[in-house]
Amino acid sequence: MLGLYVHVPFCAAICNYCNFNRGLFDATVKGRYVAALVREIDGGAEPVRVGSLPDAADTIYFGGGTPSLLSPDDVSAVIQACRRRYAMADGAEITLEANPESITPGLLDGFRHAGVNRISFGVQSFRDDELKRLSRVHDSARAARALADARAAGFDNISLDLMMWLPGQQVDEWLESVDRAIAVAPDHVSLYMLEVYPNAPLRDEMARSAWSQAPDDDVAAMYVAGMERFEAAGFVQYEISNVAKPARRSQHNLKYWTDGEWQGFGCGAHSTRRGARWKNVSGTDDYIERMFGGRPPAIEKRCLTVDERLGDALFTGLRLNDGINVAVLNARYAADIWRRYGADLQPFVDLGLLEVTPDRWRLTRQGLLLAHEVMAVFV
Repeated sequence: MLGLYVHVPFCAAICNYCNFNRGLFDATVKGRYVAALVREIDGGAEPVRVGSLPDAADTIYFGGGTPSLLSPDDVSAVIQACRRRYAMADGAEITLEANPESITPGLLDGFRHAGVNRISFGVQSFRDDELKRLSRVHDSARAARALADARAAGFDNISLDLMMWLPGQQVDEWLESVDRAIAVAPDHVSLYMLEVYPNAPLRDEMARSAWSQAPDDDVAAMYVAGMERFEAAGFVQYEISNVAKPARRSQHNLKYWTDGEWQGFGCGAHSTRRGARWKNVSGTDDYIERMFGGRPPAIEKRCLTVDERLGDALFTGLRLNDGINVAVLNARYAADIWRRYGADLQPFVDLGLLEVTPDRWRLTRQGLLLAHEVMAVFV
């Protein structure tokens, strides 16, 4: 089924490493933005028409920014708009991203009653010195309390984000965060390597403070040791950067990795449906003006070629530990994928990085460390 993504661009503070589409919170702008979101979801300015599109969906994902800066009434209004426009599956996964400091027991209870059934906390680290270097507002104790409050509010599907390869971070410091993450008992964890963008304030702070990121060999050790500790604690790695307890994989994000379809709402949101891809305008004010001026929010629209769609399916599918069902993709795209890519992939097979059977390809754990080199074959 379709996945629905809702972008919320507001933050209480701007982290020094962030490169997402976001801006500082303004209550007046927030009210107008939520009204614009509801208008877009209700079909007030159709972003694109691609034949007869399906209207059934089974996930809603509030991403940002900091979606937990919305009120429960705001979130409820957006969810109800989704239910008006789409046939939502029973038990649909509805995720809200949240920062630990922006959450209270009352808010969590309100979000739960609004229909949210999955919370994803942007923790990033359980070491206070690292959180300060990232200009995060919360500390490690507040992060642990946020997860406990979410449990008390009735959430049984809680995710958190952790970052490795932080400035000055050593392997043992990373594993301290891993162990403390396991101790607060989430159901799902996403593990990311920090990417320091050229225009990020963090880059200048690193230069001034003589902070550096660990060598590649240490990053590989962080990754492997972290995954081993999560697996020993009952988590299962199902994607390059994600581990989960049984039945707690992110159903929404799996759409991105399994050649699925999704529609995005809000400024900067991306959509992919029936071989077409489009992106909404990035500016919050521009988005609001377009929605209430009767102009569609999408500014970049194009139809993908069959080869582009196949390449995307292979590129994203290899991120999954289960790998790619080659038989399904051969049938879907009327292709012989090994005939097309086999010669370029054989060296990775010979090195033990890629396992190939007639029906499935998957990266080994060592292959996951070098995934981008393998995936470059499909670009």
